[in-house]
Amino acid sequence: MTLCGKTNVLTFAFDLWQRTFNEVAKEYSDITTDYMHVDATTMWFVKNPEWFDVIVTDNMFGDIITDLGAMIQGGMGIAAGGNINPKGVSMFEPIGGSAPKYTGQNVINPLAAICAGAMLLKQVGEAKAATHIEDSVKEVVLTKIKDLGAGKMGYSTTEVGDLVVKGLK
Repeated sequence: MTLCGKTNVLTFAFDLWQRTFNEVAKEYSDITTDYMHVDATTMWFVKNPEWFDVIVTDNMFGDIITDLGAMIQGGMGIAAGGNINPKGVSMFEPIGGSAPKYTGQNVINPLAAICAGAMLLKQVGEAKAATHIEDSVKEVVLTKIKDLGAGKMGYSTTEVGDLVVKGLK
């Protein structure tokens, strides 16, 4: 588990994060923790993304890191995210947000929203349904989609959604 911040510049703001992270870490001696500045995190995300398992950070750095992660895995249209609360309500969404410049054009890639729904299903104990959705998305990406970018898929938003539904088993 990596705490990502900028303690060399944001000394007061990240002091609270660092102290809290270190205190909570004492309760979980079986979890390995470390710290990395956000600029180093983004560099290593590109070079060796497999180094990371869980990153703890604030919203500003989290937005930067998740956008980079989305591009590494194929673009904003395929990246789903979850803000997980193991003791309460969690939130799932496409990493790219609402993409208002494409409103009403039926060209946006819906796969990130569909994958966020699969993540939600897995979180609430519907792993089998989540797996069916994930498998269908994989098949659509491998066999149908030309490009994951908005307006470049070879299908409209609606058609891509329909392809995923058709592939559900």
